[in-house]
Amino acid sequence: MSNQDNHLLETVKSVIVPVHQAGWMFIAIFAFVSMLLTLIWHPLGWIGLIATSWCVYFFRDPDRITPMREGLIVSPADGIVQKITKCVPPSELDLGVAERTRISIFLNVFNVHVNRIPVEGSVSKMYYYAGKFLNAALDKASEENERQSIKITTPDGATLGVVQIAGLVARRILCDLKEGQSVKTGERFGIIRFGSRVDVYLPPDAIPLVIEGQSATGGETIICDLKSSESPRVGTKH
Repeated sequence: MSNQDNHLLETVKSVIVPVHQAGWMFIAIFAFVSMLLTLIWHPLGWIGLIATSWCVYFFRDPDRITPMREGLIVSPADGIVQKITKCVPPSELDLGVAERTRISIFLNVFNVHVNRIPVEGSVSKMYYYAGKFLNAALDKASEENERQSIKITTPDGATLGVVQIAGLVARRILCDLKEGQSVKTGERFGIIRFGSRVDVYLPPDAIPLVIEGQSATGGETIICDLKSSESPRVGTKH
């Protein structure tokens, strides 16, 4: 294969993003409906094609380059850092009754919805709550919505919580983890379908390194550094 062919192959690979396995069933359904719409009325087929293309886009699963230094906590999801607040973690996580910093990341229907492990450690507890499907942007969604709660204990004994929260149109949370499982920073661990939110409860006294309104990239954006005493960040919109 010539250098030109290799360059073309690498270009194609950079454009075509892998699709998460959970999406193939939906893509097939969208494609099948598109064919039926085409038979009914040709212009409807174009609408179906657009919808199918969006479905492929929604379930994209790009590779990420994860910073691996000890103590770094990365974002578990793509989206906007919607809110950073102090609150008591959900009781099912067994993280105590003292307030911790919670970073809430909101995912819209155009974000990558594959979730990633924020820090190396072991899954010390998991809990699924079959709740409501309120707008994930609402603060009460952390308590009332369907959610999958995950507690991770780092090799140093620090604990943090990760909560996958279903939203108004998200009706299915997929989590591939099991209690006792060892995990690495940046590993894929699940997906939430069609709009959602992920909350991270940092270890006690940990300082967030992101700000509200900031865009986060799952597996890459550093949201906290347990080995640093840096002050909370501030920022302005330009």
